[in-house]
Amino acid sequence: MQIKTEQHDQPGKGGRRWLRRLVLVALATYACVCMMFAAFQRQLIYYPSREYEATPQEYGLAFEDVSLTTGDGEQIIGWYVPAPDSQATVLFCHGNAGNISHRLHAIQLLHNSGFNVLIFDYRGFGQSSGSPDEAGLYTDAVAAWDYLVETRGIPKGRIIVLGRSLGGAVAIELATRVKPVGLIVEATFTRMADVARHLYPLLPSGLFLKDRYDSVDKIAQVTCPKLFLHGTQDTLIPFDMGRQLYEAAVAPKVFIETPGDHNESGFAHAPAFTKKLTLFIRDLMGQ
Repeated sequence: MQIKTEQHDQPGKGGRRWLRRLVLVALATYACVCMMFAAFQRQLIYYPSREYEATPQEYGLAFEDVSLTTGDGEQIIGWYVPAPDSQATVLFCHGNAGNISHRLHAIQLLHNSGFNVLIFDYRGFGQSSGSPDEAGLYTDAVAAWDYLVETRGIPKGRIIVLGRSLGGAVAIELATRVKPVGLIVEATFTRMADVARHLYPLLPSGLFLKDRYDSVDKIAQVTCPKLFLHGTQDTLIPFDMGRQLYEAAVAPKVFIETPGDHNESGFAHAPAFTKKLTLFIRDLMGQ
């Protein structure tokens, strides 16, 4: 009698091969995503717009066009909006999207509160030349400060630096280099690596970042009075980051919670918060 036997693969061998292939594909895909993040990270940070939606004139504001040459040769374009008999000038560092024309409501509120305003577009934004990066934005802010002090002759003790979102990081760096009478930051992060981890938790983004904006490590160097504002519903830059930045700062300092998500918070959220910012600045001016 012949006994027929069947040959079978080793139990589980085919399944293990399939699993190895799946893991290799997943690792390759993950590596590609990481490489794409590293290659295009600045496109994920900066969202400039070249076209102006309006000018201060459409808001009933008299203004002057400003053109600045930075220390590295870029042409930075901005607006100087004077207020009658103003004792304070706000140097406005805007956020990472659009251009100065998207901040006209905030400019109007500052003007109506009795403050001169200089707002400028970073390199690569609006009509400014160049491409944005961390060192470049810092250089642009220094050029704006020098314009106020050297060209317009405004005393340093009457200039308040205000920054929103990414502009808050720029404002903090500027305040470590110059001596404003006050610093205002709203909806601002601790460091760019923290934002990247929040938005892309599965990527080792901290390893790839070129532009780091380590504001939480710098804020203790700023000795002038500081006002922090942050929206409690901010999903882009979580409220806790604003608190951490405030906690890292030295006195004198004030923290104001406002309602709203990232783009619907801050001093422009409601008249009550605009008034608080106004009182902060007037107190600095001894008014």
